[in-house]
Amino acid sequence: MSNVHGFSAVMITGDEKSLADFKGKVLLVVNTASKCGFTPQYEGLQELYDKYNEQGLEVLGFPSNQFMNQEPGTEQDIQEFCKVNYGVTFPMFSKVDVKGKDTHPLFQHLVKEAPGMVSDQVKWNFTKFLVDQNGNVVDRYAPQTKPEDIETDIQKLLN
Repeated sequence: MSNVHGFSAVMITGDEKSLADFKGKVLLVVNTASKCGFTPQYEGLQELYDKYNEQGLEVLGFPSNQFMNQEPGTEQDIQEFCKVNYGVTFPMFSKVDVKGKDTHPLFQHLVKEAPGMVSDQVKWNFTKFLVDQNGNVVDRYAPQTKPEDIETDIQKLLN
């Protein structure tokens, strides 16, 4: 696959979703977890989504339970947690592996296109990948990078 639009993933509701449906949109792809020190970033991600969705931003949340079992719940638990605690309305997907032998193909592509500083693999929850309107990976952000610190980069792509 030459870009993100060639992949698909299962939505948290169980429906298969082609990422080609997001052609023409700027994407912020994030691996998430409900019981992580970075979990409050859901709030910042939702704020970015609220502020820029109509201009063409989509935030895509991919829960993963690969880091200290910080996402142990079912898809329904995750959906409810995100909605009740953070008012999440951006698209959420079913749990995926973001590293190791069963890494979801999307994340295989993301880390190949935007390798990390120390290691190519995703090292922790809330690693973020910024993707342009054509499905090209533009940048990768560490878990500790707050969503609001990515806002300028998002604005550049939207303009």
